[in-house]
Amino acid sequence: MKGVKKNNLPEKTCLVCNRPFAWRKKWEKNWDNVKYCSEKCKRNKIKQT
Repeated sequence: MKGVKKNNLPEKTCLVCNRPFAWRKKWEKNWDNVKYCSEKCKRNKIKQT
């Protein structure tokens, strides 16, 4: 993702809160497996309806 402008980063929708979130450097090697926008949503995934 080097050289990509912030407004052109890939986005996904969180499975818990349904908000869009953008690619982050820390997810670089694991982007395909990222499902939640935050640790809070990851912990609350059981409460998902």
